[in-house]
Amino acid sequence: MKREGCSIGNPQSAIRNCQGLTLVELIATVAIVSILSLAALPLAKISIKRDKEMELRRDLREMREAIDRYKDFADRGFIEVKFGSEGYPPDLETLVKGVNQLNAIDKRLRFLRRIPIDPMTGKPEWGLRSSQDSPDSTSYGGQNVYDVYTKSRGVALDGSKYAEW
Repeated sequence: MKREGCSIGNPQSAIRNCQGLTLVELIATVAIVSILSLAALPLAKISIKRDKEMELRRDLREMREAIDRYKDFADRGFIEVKFGSEGYPPDLETLVKGVNQLNAIDKRLRFLRRIPIDPMTGKPEWGLRSSQDSPDSTSYGGQNVYDVYTKSRGVALDGSKYAEW
């Protein structure tokens, strides 16, 4: 591309007159790139938050389905349960370690591969509710695990609290 003021005939003057960008062009380019990156930053933050929310929903659903499967097996009489537990697991670790199936030799039923890490807190700690606790209780009675929730006090993109999911 030939710039104005560049001469092709004399190589010395071509080098002197056509050496890159002017200061004004450089400032304009940096300003445009800065504005574009500032516009993209909030979108990136929202995208990251949305991904964490999807992971939280998936983890909660996975643990609740494991609790429901445990309850179903207990109600059908496939596993032995403690009196007063109403067929719910005593803790989340029981879902991972598994329980012995009745009338089967060395047959352990596992309901979870692992306890997931809470994407909002970054820890494998979850709030637990017992079937004896009130639905909005934040303290765990310790009898059995009826429900799980995140301990995060954050607010989702839709305005709901994560702990209420």
